[in-house]
Amino acid sequence: MPKRSSFRNRFSFYLLAIGSACGLGNLWRFPYIVGENGGGAFLLLYVFLALTVGMTLLIAELMLGHFTGVSVLAASRKVSIQSKKPIAAFGWLSVIISAVTLAYYSVICGWVLHYLTQFIMSLFQSDSSAYLSHMSVTMLQQNGWLQFMLASVHLLISVVIIVKGLGDGVERWITSLLPVFGLLVVVLLIGSLSLDSTPDVLRFLFYPDFSKLNWNSLGHAVGHVFFTLSLGFGTMVTFGSYFRKDEEHLPTLGLRVTLIDTLISIVAVLLIFPIAFSTTKQPLTDPSLLFEVLPRFLSTYKGGVIFGLTFFLCLWLAALNASLGLLETITANLVEKRPHLKRSVAASISGLAILFVTVFPAFSGSLFKSFKLRGHGLIEIFDSFLINGLLPIAGLGMVIIVTLGLTENDRKELFLHEKSITSQTMYPHWRSALKWVVPAVIVLGLLLQVLGLFFA
Repeated sequence: MPKRSSFRNRFSFYLLAIGSACGLGNLWRFPYIVGENGGGAFLLLYVFLALTVGMTLLIAELMLGHFTGVSVLAASRKVSIQSKKPIAAFGWLSVIISAVTLAYYSVICGWVLHYLTQFIMSLFQSDSSAYLSHMSVTMLQQNGWLQFMLASVHLLISVVIIVKGLGDGVERWITSLLPVFGLLVVVLLIGSLSLDSTPDVLRFLFYPDFSKLNWNSLGHAVGHVFFTLSLGFGTMVTFGSYFRKDEEHLPTLGLRVTLIDTLISIVAVLLIFPIAFSTTKQPLTDPSLLFEVLPRFLSTYKGGVIFGLTFFLCLWLAALNASLGLLETITANLVEKRPHLKRSVAASISGLAILFVTVFPAFSGSLFKSFKLRGHGLIEIFDSFLINGLLPIAGLGMVIIVTLGLTENDRKELFLHEKSITSQTMYPHWRSALKWVVPAVIVLGLLLQVLGLFFA
């Protein structure tokens, strides 16, 4: 068995766990999901589920990886054998979801690369503002080959970093850039909140109107909590396996990641919606929201070209964090499944397989543009089916693995901290939430989405 990667310190873990939230997970996806589901009531529902369902399952996945010391496939098989329960199949579901999600996610990362190159090219234009104002994500979506090439570049870079190892490939050069990205977001947020549309946005986001919730709202909230916290993919199981024994208190890590992620979610909608409202006078509800409104805003912003170039560079690096987490999960599982494979070969095989699947979302606006389901294109179908459907099912599988595969003593040993009285108080609540609340919410969310197909 090849030597396993490990985190140099907890900061490396935070970078990978939170990096996706700082990037596409929340800045790209979350605003249009909030718009689709009516604003304030959905935002309140999301925050509640993140701090209950999301945090509970995040701790459970970290515990599973830390207990077994292996990735999700081997972990599920190991606890299945020990407990004599047929629960190993859920590990396969997580890995498959990781691969397909990374395929369509790479296309979105390709959009970021495209806009980054456009900002670079605008530096050489006589009228950079006019050049930027004509950028359109619709034209990009209609060019399948360009999307495929951009996604290929993103995947190639991800494979190279994974081959070099997480510690060497990520911590050294992304550590210094993510704080820059955070600073840029704060500056943009201040500019966004200074727009005349801000009062309307604040009413939309913080005056909940529960009548605007629909059949899909609960399922969409659960799906996005899982997506942005990397739950159900097996990623957190893999990361948990990289912690040395007794090195970290996993519930504390889970709490911090969840709190930071939730805060970033709120910042994301406060950043994007004032710009969207000032452009359209209403919340946009499609996946291209970030790419339609932000470049237009930056084209009128003082120093917008340099600002936009730096922003999209940092946005891509943050999105790269999420891609690395998914690809590392797939690679680590393949290495453990086939110990004779070198890590470089496993990463390359994984990358090629994912690139093949990328063909479908990449050509969704051209070759497969006639493929529609309830008015949604192929890339939106990928997103909805995976994130709102399969991912919660995989999360339910994780609940079953931890509940049935780990004994009560195992869970207590992993959760409790000898110097923390709070952990002893919280353990019964966490156990009850994992056993009853999380499965109930997942099942209810899935059921309501199915009913919505008939009654919406």
